[in-house]
Amino acid sequence: MTAPRQSSGQAYAEVIGDPIAHSKSPLIHGFWLKALGIDADYRATHVTPDGLDAYFAARRGDPAWRGCNVTIPHKQAVLDHVEDRGDVRGTIGAMNTVVRAEDGALVGTNTDAGGFYAPIAGLDLEGRHAAVIGAGGAARAILFALARVGIGRVTILNRNVLKAAALLSSFGIKGDALPLGSPLPPVDLLVNASALGMTGQPPLDLDLAPLPEDAVVYDVVYAPLETALLAQAQARELDTVDGLDMLIGQAALAFELFFGAEPPRERDDELRDLLTPDRSPGQAR
Repeated sequence: MTAPRQSSGQAYAEVIGDPIAHSKSPLIHGFWLKALGIDADYRATHVTPDGLDAYFAARRGDPAWRGCNVTIPHKQAVLDHVEDRGDVRGTIGAMNTVVRAEDGALVGTNTDAGGFYAPIAGLDLEGRHAAVIGAGGAARAILFALARVGIGRVTILNRNVLKAAALLSSFGIKGDALPLGSPLPPVDLLVNASALGMTGQPPLDLDLAPLPEDAVVYDVVYAPLETALLAQAQARELDTVDGLDMLIGQAALAFELFFGAEPPRERDDELRDLLTPDRSPGQAR
């Protein structure tokens, strides 16, 4: 684990994970802090699985620390290190945000579910069929959101089929658990909730031929922004949602918890240009 920084007295929040160098969260929160004129900081801190206990012990004693976002691989492990006042364990089963409550306690919550759903809120998913790749912390938030909007059926593709089947059961969702690499069913929504296809990770090898013309393909990976999965979907002229939509959506909910102010979402296009410097300003996503 990276050695804890000494607080300068300036309020700050951060994102923790292993690895963490790829995270765009500091750019997002830094953009909003500057736009709103808030004197605070947002950092990325490398925390290994065996360093979680020491990390939270150090942050409990730092009054300038407002909280943290939690990314791979800590979204489930963090449940054992902070308070769970909203029964996140019993509902989503994974946390991606920890905040310091008014009484000083460190309390975990989940903004991934809301961040995931916001870009597809206009879709009528009630009674429809979705496929989800992966069965980790992100998948838990996604299944929670899909269950809330009345999804009819979900097929999970995962290396560990028993884990995927247990996940479906825990959310009371009808569906199937298949080995990773199985042919896709003709679903209305396909979501990659795994790290496959991320820079430095193995590729996600899927044949999208079974998907109907009106299917939506959603990849939570944002590095690279245009994954092979999204490129394949766009080649078929399918509607796509990239990882920045979920990342910015969940970050906006966390930002308000950390700093007590709503981020300027009317500047999302400007923010996306900052996060994707290889794009021309204003280029359609």
